[in-house]
Amino acid sequence: MGIERIFLADDAATAALGARLAALLRPGDTVLLEGGLGAGKTTLARALIRTLTNDAALDVPSPSFALVQPYETPDGVPVLHADLYRIGDPREVDELGLFDRPDAIVLVEWPERARDTLSGSLRSVTLSIPDTRTGRVAEVAW
Repeated sequence: MGIERIFLADDAATAALGARLAALLRPGDTVLLEGGLGAGKTTLARALIRTLTNDAALDVPSPSFALVQPYETPDGVPVLHADLYRIGDPREVDELGLFDRPDAIVLVEWPERARDTLSGSLRSVTLSIPDTRTGRVAEVAW
């Protein structure tokens, strides 16, 4: 698994990265979206989901309170977008049903809350905001 470091000047660049990565995803893949608050995890997840569903106008809310938002690709592949920020115990992930469908593509924000419970073909994107506060940096491990 190689790591690529990419500078993302704005949300449009983040969305373009999401579209590029979505083309590489296959059923059973789990994408770990890491980074602090405001780093762009949900922006990247929206782009991934909109590309996977082939719906650029799709409303993709943050799953902060629902914990998991389900979607489906035109080919019928389930896509699950999870936010584990509110998970108190890693064992709670089992109750979310993230891995009930081995053919699902799973996007996980805040995976560090339950890293040992995550499975599938793991990929990761770590987003950070440089000290200059212009743009963001993505470290993509694919």
